[in-house]
Amino acid sequence: MGNIAMKTNNKMTLDEFKDKHYGVKRTEKRDELDSGYKNFKLGTLLHEARLKRGMTQAELAEKVGTTKSYISKIILKKFAFQHCKK
Repeated sequence: MGNIAMKTNNKMTLDEFKDKHYGVKRTEKRDELDSGYKNFKLGTLLHEARLKRGMTQAELAEKVGTTKSYISKIILKKFAFQHCKK
């Protein structure tokens, strides 16, 4: 029982975790993390929506008026964030 109580006391919010491991908001390391997450989120949403509609990157690019390479870069940022280190 003592271990369970100890674990409960060690809980922290996501913001507390980020503060501890990446610094508080508006510091360089934290800003990089938050920016990377936004890119990851955008890349994930774009990738999933494209697959759901059965579109290639080239078809999506044509539909939204950009290039396939730009779409690819957005999606690649998603994968780069998944593999980034502290």
